[in-house]
Amino acid sequence: MSGTAPTPDPTPLLEPRSIAVVGANDRAGSYADIVLRNLERAGYEGEIWGVNPRREEVHGRPCVASVSDLPDPVDAVVVAIPAASVPSVIAEAAATGCGGAVVLSAGFGEIEEGRELERQLREAAAAGGLPLCGPNGNGIVAVPSRAPMWGDSVAPLEPGGVAMISQSGNVAVNALGSRRGIRYHTVLSTGNQATLDASDWLAALCERDGVRSVAMFLESDGDGARLAEALALCADRGVRVAVLKAGSTEAGQRAASAHTGAVAGEQRVFRALIEEAGGAWARDFHELLELARVLAEPRARPRGDGGLAILTCSGGDSTIAADEAGRLGADLPALASETTEQLADLLPAAATVGNPLDYTAMIWGDTDLLRRITVAVGGDPAIDQLLILYDHPQGLAPEAAAEWAAVRAGIVAGADETTAATLVASTLPDLIDDQASGELAERGVPAVAGLRTALVCARALRIPPADSGRLREIAAAAGSPQRSDAGADDGWVDEIDAKELLRTAGLPVPESRVVASEEEAALAARELGGPIAVKISRPGLLHKSDANALRLGVEGEEAVRSAYRELSGAAGDAGRVLVERMAPLGVELLVAARADAVVPALVIGLGGIWAEALDDVAIVPLPAGADRVAKAIRSLRGSPALEGGRGRDAVDVDAVAELAAGVGTLLLESGLDLIELNPVAVHETGCIALDAIARFRTR
Repeated sequence: MSGTAPTPDPTPLLEPRSIAVVGANDRAGSYADIVLRNLERAGYEGEIWGVNPRREEVHGRPCVASVSDLPDPVDAVVVAIPAASVPSVIAEAAATGCGGAVVLSAGFGEIEEGRELERQLREAAAAGGLPLCGPNGNGIVAVPSRAPMWGDSVAPLEPGGVAMISQSGNVAVNALGSRRGIRYHTVLSTGNQATLDASDWLAALCERDGVRSVAMFLESDGDGARLAEALALCADRGVRVAVLKAGSTEAGQRAASAHTGAVAGEQRVFRALIEEAGGAWARDFHELLELARVLAEPRARPRGDGGLAILTCSGGDSTIAADEAGRLGADLPALASETTEQLADLLPAAATVGNPLDYTAMIWGDTDLLRRITVAVGGDPAIDQLLILYDHPQGLAPEAAAEWAAVRAGIVAGADETTAATLVASTLPDLIDDQASGELAERGVPAVAGLRTALVCARALRIPPADSGRLREIAAAAGSPQRSDAGADDGWVDEIDAKELLRTAGLPVPESRVVASEEEAALAARELGGPIAVKISRPGLLHKSDANALRLGVEGEEAVRSAYRELSGAAGDAGRVLVERMAPLGVELLVAARADAVVPALVIGLGGIWAEALDDVAIVPLPAGADRVAKAIRSLRGSPALEGGRGRDAVDVDAVAELAAGVGTLLLESGLDLIELNPVAVHETGCIALDAIARFRTR
């Protein structure tokens, strides 16, 4: 782990039994007034105090002049006063033994002139071991405790299994205001994360009774070791995670100067960690919430190895659903003959039996018939997941509402009788009703807003649970970097030294000579034999082809001498000339490892000099053995080029997997930030690294 001080326990903020609001007032629209009104509306049953030296009571609640004047320490101190006074209040709360603080106030590290105040705030909290949410956030809505310590007006909520952590206050506000029937357990706006970051909150939330999924909106990476450990805790507890990530980091921008950063930037490494943890990756905010909704329902997870069946009352919806499923790669197996015969007896003559199944609007509102159809399709041996399309228009007349209720009754009755996991989805995101969604969810059938999003959710439900042991290995690798002062001032070493690192590690590189004259170049060529490569080797020289810094296939003494003269003149004071035996042609791969993203990771891609254009890479968090790496290589879109066919022989994937695993080990043990082998030539038997660059950590 990272070696930082132990994280203070935020339980008092997540399950507060008493609350003090610093800056308490009844001025409409002020944070303190909103918090007090929220607590009143939610029916908070704990003790509430105001802290304001100019008031004796606010909203019928007693006020004291300072936190020190409270009769007893409170679990949660909500701070809603100007930024300049906040650090002293936090120090006072810590000194008096309060459980934690929620700082709604802004004016800290988000602006230049507030950074010193945030440092003081952080030090005051750390000195007293005080867990703190914020500053510059919207706070915490602890639904089971009926404790909305929240800077915007929030209606009373019915508790459920979905927790949310957002580094954006407005995203969390919109989540609470959205009419989509999600039942939240806790909603957190982390703000500037002065003491606790999103990973700390994730670790705390996954241990709360009733939390079954967590939606995370993240703008920064945070500490990779802490995040991997928090994800391991989620895996231990069976809590599923959905992530929407925005932004990039300086580390990713530094790496982009090499091929590795261009094809496997920080965002992709972050995603690889989330996927390793069995998490679902969201494309937008809507998808994030819907993923969290379905992941919170254990009965919605398929229990077999079958495929998806889609049921609808519309031929148009059926066709669109099939098209969307195809685009997303969802498996829609053909129904067995026994199933089609059974359905033929149940369906109107106008219906066409297939998958998707259009059962037609002719049976709309027939609860028992819809139940029997659902059971028949769910019982097919090739099916273990059902997606039933159900649109609920707003403002239904009473007689129409009864028909829609009958349809829902048929769906839940069928879901109860089938072993296939069942989802309901509207075709359009707004054709969903909060009450109806809640009714379905109570029966273990989540309702998803929008057809495409529902198919994404159906796919996410098939993600296997994570291996918490594997995540802890990743956390250990991320938390224990080996520092080094080797290399040039900026950390880069040249190809010669990079290949020596590989050679020492027992990894395959061509035989070569470093030469300092025409005579040495000619002698090296004779000793190496065959066509040779002559190259400039210089720290930070990343793209030799673009820099005209190499000559390939050089044969004959005069050609070797000429190549040396041309390149030695262009090498500069920091450059050296390398003469190297040419390796046979093969399939070209990029193999790299980087330690400057959220966690150390291995990158394998097709392309050699075309790696960026092809953009076909697999990313594996480290540490990683050869078996894991080989599986990742075979997941590449271009893997058929490795497996043979069309007159080509298969190449040695296992050999390049061994090489890549060795590169990962070298990165973790050597103090490197980056090592990139590009290209690696892979042959029918074996592989070899034709070029290499490396950068040591200098931070």
